[in-house]
Amino acid sequence: MEQEIQLEQALNNIQRLIDNIERVIRGKKAQIQFILTALLAKGHILMEDNPGTGKTVMAKTLAQSIASADQHGANFKRIQFTPDLLPMDLIGSHIFDDVQKEFIFKKGPLFCNVLLADEINRASPKVQSALLECMAENQITMGDITYKLENLFFTIATQNPVEMEGTYPLPAAQLDRFFIKIIFGYVDEATELDIYKDYLGIQNNLQHIEQVLSMEEILFLQHETEKVYIHEEIITAVRNIVWGTRKHNDIILGASTRSGITFLKCLKAFALVNGRSFVTEDDIKTLTIPVLDHRLIYRNKEAKQKALATILDSELARLSRLNIRN
Repeated sequence: MEQEIQLEQALNNIQRLIDNIERVIRGKKAQIQFILTALLAKGHILMEDNPGTGKTVMAKTLAQSIASADQHGANFKRIQFTPDLLPMDLIGSHIFDDVQKEFIFKKGPLFCNVLLADEINRASPKVQSALLECMAENQITMGDITYKLENLFFTIATQNPVEMEGTYPLPAAQLDRFFIKIIFGYVDEATELDIYKDYLGIQNNLQHIEQVLSMEEILFLQHETEKVYIHEEIITAVRNIVWGTRKHNDIILGASTRSGITFLKCLKAFALVNGRSFVTEDDIKTLTIPVLDHRLIYRNKEAKQKALATILDSELARLSRLNIRN
């Protein structure tokens, strides 16, 4: 009985968060669901698209929807990645204190709850790698000292399409730390017209966004995500898809074991975001590309369009014949 009450509370809180974000972000329900999936799975998300599609506003709205201990909202930081950015600009540095007569560590913007790493692929690989330890282990090491980040640390990174000038492709190790990669995309024509008509109202909503959940409630949702049920055959399907990427002739680098575990975490979170305590076959269909595609290295562009989809279709066909009941 208590477990059912906790589940109902979790689902209500997720819906409150979605409704609050949609007061500002219009026509992006699927993208909001993906972002919350990465958040509840204790991961990070990478969004690719051109400037001006609402990625920054999305990150701000999420942060302001979460109340911190001082009731000023979750600590939100935005870093504009540029070619001249240095690792210390992210992490922080030791500065000599004239009063204490010693060096003290001045924390950089990575010490926050919600980080927007804007145009991450415009910075050098050395700077990109500065994020790696933070995203993987929730900590920063300076010399012999390790500094813990906040219990809630969530990165929303954006990147420009790799075809654009002045971009550095993210290394495979860092791409693997992003649980999900999505194309943020433009809204449809009708929604864009609504945004033009009500842009002043949207700006007002952003300035007065309600703090609907506390930091502790977000951490509770992350805990509840781990309780979501996954049928053994769906776990097998994840294994088969991961192995399929390693054996496919058009895929040079397949998915790792860590990728498979990440896939399972995202499936659980996506189910909860969609109001369920169990994972379905449709969840696999929805998440395979966003979770795995950016981790793979393909032989050519044609392979990128077809290889993973072919593996997925084969496994979905197998699951449909089993007629799974959760």
